[in-house]
Amino acid sequence: MKHKLTAIAATAALASAAGLAQAQISDGVIKIGVMNDMSGLYADIAGPGSVTAAKMAVEDFGAARKGIKVEVLGADHQNKPDVGSTIARTWYDVDKVDVIVDVPTSSVALAVNQITREKGKAFLVSGAATADLSGKACSPNTIHWTYDTWMLANGTGSAIVKTGGDSWFFLTADYAFGHALERDTEAAVIKGGGKVLGKVRHPFPGNDFSSFLLQAQASKAKVIGLANAGGDTINSIKQAAEFGITKGGQNLAGMLMFITDVHALGLNTAQGLIFTETFYWDLNDQTRAWSRKFAAANGGKYPSMVQAGVYSAVLHYLKAVEAAKTDDGAKIIAQMKAMPTDDPLFGKGSIRADGRKIHPAYLVEVKKPAESKGPYDYYKVRATIPADQAFRPLNQGECPLVK
Repeated sequence: MKHKLTAIAATAALASAAGLAQAQISDGVIKIGVMNDMSGLYADIAGPGSVTAAKMAVEDFGAARKGIKVEVLGADHQNKPDVGSTIARTWYDVDKVDVIVDVPTSSVALAVNQITREKGKAFLVSGAATADLSGKACSPNTIHWTYDTWMLANGTGSAIVKTGGDSWFFLTADYAFGHALERDTEAAVIKGGGKVLGKVRHPFPGNDFSSFLLQAQASKAKVIGLANAGGDTINSIKQAAEFGITKGGQNLAGMLMFITDVHALGLNTAQGLIFTETFYWDLNDQTRAWSRKFAAANGGKYPSMVQAGVYSAVLHYLKAVEAAKTDDGAKIIAQMKAMPTDDPLFGKGSIRADGRKIHPAYLVEVKKPAESKGPYDYYKVRATIPADQAFRPLNQGECPLVK
């Protein structure tokens, strides 16, 4: 296989008599597979940092002390559904992986979602955005953890329309994620009384956005919505600055932005950008303490919300394994839904019948360079969106699991 497959073992030693009886765990070991983009345009958002986050969850859960043996594997899906599908099947059939975690790139996640259901395993999505994972494509074997396109659209899109940004042009990554984000944001803009003047789709991943940005500029739309992510968003913003688009009076809306993107852009370029996150390292004492520990293990890089989501999801998964005394996929997902969530990063929350994890979201604005007190001090929190409003209402998702 051409994909990079790296086994990164975080093995907790067995305690002889303590904790969960190994007979109730298939093969006597919980195997967690962290699959994402380890080397491309989403590597900073997820990548090796997500593996680090999963290992921290195993450690903080106290697996060794409780007599539960856990291994963490990592693999690079290269943002390709066929590569991701091959890894998932190999992990499930050959390597006896119990749960796959993370999987940014919605097209890959939708493929892994289906394979996980067929194989009776568990899938905890942190990196992928499409809200279809808790909608039309929902599964009794999948939980969608960190964020989704509906949350982004209604958090960022609605807020911008309310402040006068009522005409939009979309620059959209041409695959499942971009299409879903454009769809959900357009619905939010129109619901808020705005209008969409045009849209253009760019190759994924893209390099040269100049022709697309010129179309957006010519539309005279007040807001250019960037329905892309990672390196595509960074390059779109940099090229927009070169064309003087924001100086000409148009605003850029990064529909999916991460702290890693702001770090790459620098505050001079990123200042004033408004977007929605579900985690920021500087929210409170608990998030600060965990994030500093993570950064120390991650080459000084602070966590993205995707990496925070991996930690949170794996921690809750292990609590469910302990409570249910099994690693059967559908049973564990049901147990995870039955238990309230509680961790130092997202606080108290819950998981709905459709597999949507519920917690607050935050509308943030990037600080001016003079406002920042140091590295990664990048956001002003403009508004907190309560958990019961941050995600799509349960009855609107068309999830077959919702009776």
